[in-house]
Amino acid sequence: MKLRSSWHQTLNYKTTPGDEVEDMFILLNEVKRQIPSITAVSSGAIASDYQRLRVESVCSRLGLVSLAYLWKQDQSLLLQEMITNGILAITVKVAAIGLDPAKHLGKEIAFLTAHLHKLKELYGINVCGEGGEYETLTLDCPLFVNARIVLDEFQTVLHSPGSIASVGVIHPLAFHLENKDTVISLDNDKASDSSLEKKGSVFVVQGDFPQRSQATCQSNSETTNLVEVRDDRIYISKTKKDNIFSICCWLQDSCKTSAGSHEDLAVVLKHIESQLAGYGFGWEHVLYIHLYIADMNEFATVNETYVRFITQEKCPFGVPSRSTIELPLLQASLGRAYIEVLVANDSSKNVLHVQSISSWAPSCIGPYSQATLHKEILHMAGQLGLDPPTMMLCNGGPSAELEQALGNSEAVANVFNCSVSTSAIVLTIYCSADTPLPERLKIQEKQDSFLKQMRLLQLDKGSKCKILDPIFLYVLVPDLPKRAFVEVKPILFVPEDAETAVTSVQNPSSFTVANRWGFQHAQWHDSCIQKCVVSGKICAIILSITENIVVKICSESLGVNDEDVDHQNSVSKGHMERVLRFCVYLLDKVIMENGFSWEDTMNLRTYFPTASGIPLETLSLALKNAMNELAEMDQRVQVGKEPIYNIVPVLAAGSSAASMNNIITCELFARKS
Repeated sequence: MKLRSSWHQTLNYKTTPGDEVEDMFILLNEVKRQIPSITAVSSGAIASDYQRLRVESVCSRLGLVSLAYLWKQDQSLLLQEMITNGILAITVKVAAIGLDPAKHLGKEIAFLTAHLHKLKELYGINVCGEGGEYETLTLDCPLFVNARIVLDEFQTVLHSPGSIASVGVIHPLAFHLENKDTVISLDNDKASDSSLEKKGSVFVVQGDFPQRSQATCQSNSETTNLVEVRDDRIYISKTKKDNIFSICCWLQDSCKTSAGSHEDLAVVLKHIESQLAGYGFGWEHVLYIHLYIADMNEFATVNETYVRFITQEKCPFGVPSRSTIELPLLQASLGRAYIEVLVANDSSKNVLHVQSISSWAPSCIGPYSQATLHKEILHMAGQLGLDPPTMMLCNGGPSAELEQALGNSEAVANVFNCSVSTSAIVLTIYCSADTPLPERLKIQEKQDSFLKQMRLLQLDKGSKCKILDPIFLYVLVPDLPKRAFVEVKPILFVPEDAETAVTSVQNPSSFTVANRWGFQHAQWHDSCIQKCVVSGKICAIILSITENIVVKICSESLGVNDEDVDHQNSVSKGHMERVLRFCVYLLDKVIMENGFSWEDTMNLRTYFPTASGIPLETLSLALKNAMNELAEMDQRVQVGKEPIYNIVPVLAAGSSAASMNNIITCELFARKS
C-alpha cells in the first residue's frame, strides 16, 4: 500500500481522499474485519491535538473507542517512567534548537534526558518530543518478549545543515534480531504462562487492503420521521440579544400522544432547527445545549435521536457543549423533552472535544464537547464524578463524586489556562433526589474545601489571575446520567488579556432605579440576591425567594405584620403575581445599577418546585404580565413576541445544598456585546 502525505492540514480533520489519515482508516478497517473482537485503538498522543483529533476521527468512523492514556500527563514524569520501565529508544530525527544531528542522532533517550530538560528550561521544548523536536525508534521494550532489535547499518541525512535548528534523519539500512536472555523466575510455570499470554495477544493482519476508504458507519444526517404537532402545543422562548441569545422549546401535554422522550425530542429539535434557520443559523452556531428529559431510563434512545440532529459534520467549528439532567417535566405538563440552546452569530468559538479515554478528564464520545469558549466566557459541559481512565463513577458517595467532578472541571479549565477556583462566575450543582440531606451538607463542605485548596494552589503557582467570587445554585432533580448523585455545571470568565483586572463589583453605580409597583428598597432585599459582576462585561444574578421572603413581600402589599400572614398558604392566596413582580423589580434594579440592561440578557431561567402546587400557567402568565407592565413603566424595556424567560420545573432549588427550599429561583446571565 502506497503511503500518502497530509493533504488536510487544519486542526479539525474531515475525510479527505489522498490524505495519510485515510491510510490509517484503511488499515484499521481491515484490522476490524479480520479481528471482529477489536473495540478500541490506543495511541500515544500526549499534547498534540492534531494527532489526537485524527485518531479520534478514524475511530468515530469505524465505531471504535480511542484510548489515549498518555494524554495531558506531565512529560518529564512520563519520560522518566518510560525509561524506568525498560523502553530502549533511539533518536532517528532531531529538529529543534539545541539538538545537533552530529551529537544527538542515534542516541538513547536515557542518555539525552538531562540535555532535554535543560532545553526545556532554556527554550520550552517538549521533553517527549510532542512538538516534533525529535522522533524515535524503539529497539526494545517489555512488549518485545523474545528478542530485541539491533541496528547494524544506517545512513544519516541532513535536511537543513547550518540553520539554528538543524534537521537530521537516520535511515536504517540493515538490522537483526537478538534473542533475549531467558527470564529466571522462582515460578517457572507462571513465567511460561505469562509469556504465552503475551504471545497470544499479538495478531498479524495480512492481505491486500482496498485503496479507498469507505465509512462503515451509517450517515447521521437522517432524522426521524416527525409526528405532526399542533402549533399551539409548541412553546418557544427567546432572549432579545442579537449577537448571542438563547432559544428554548418544549411541548405541552405530549404524554397523551407521544411514544416517549425520543419522539418529543425529535419534534423539539426539529423546531429549534427551524428557528435557527429562520435567523440564517445552523447547529454550528450553537455554543451550549441544556437537555432536559422526563425519564433518565430513556437516555440511550434520547441520545440516538440527539445525534441524528447534532453531528460533527454539521458543526465544523466544533460541536456544542451539553448538560443532561432529568426534570419532573410531566408533572408540569412540559412534555418529555425540553431543550434550551445558547446561540452565537459568529464562528469565533473555541471548542474542546476530547473523545479519547485517558487519565486527564472524562471523554465525550459523541457530538458534545467538554467546553466551549466564546468571547471570554467558558461554557463547560455538565461534569459527573467519573474516574477518567475507567469512565465509571467513583466510590465514596455524593461528596466523593462532587470532589471528582470538580477535579474533572479543573482539568478542563486548565486547558484554557484558568481555574474553577479563581475564574468561576456561576457554579450550578445538580443533586439527585437519591442524595440524603446529611450527604448534601457534606457536598457543600467538600465544595468549599476543594475551591479553597485550589485557590491556594493557584497562588503557589504564582498565578496573576484575579479571583472572582462565584455565585452558587443548588438544584434537586429526580435523576442524573449514570445514576450519579451529583453533576457540576461551571461557567467561567477567561479574559483575553491575562493581565486584565477581573474583580467583582462591590459597589453599584450611581444610577438609581425608580420604585416599581410600590416596592421600595429594604435591607432584607439584599438577602435574596447573589451576584457576580465583571465590570462592563458580565452580570450574573441568582435571586432566591424562600417562604419567609414570600411572607415579607405579601406583608408589604397587605400592609400587615409578618406574623399576621398565614405562612403555609401565603402563595396559594393569590400572591404569586405580587411575588413575580418583586422578582422582576429586583432583577431590574440589580442589572440597571450595575450598568446593564434587559437587552444584554443571554438567558433568564425561573426554577420552581413542582411540589409547591403552583400551576405552570400561573407562573408563565404572572411573569408575562410583570414584564409587560415593566415595559409600560420604562421605555428602555422592550417586550418581544416570545417571552425571554424559561420556566424550569425542579424538585427543589436554593442557594445552599442543605436548604433547597426556594419557592421561586431566578437565574439571569447578561453580558455586554
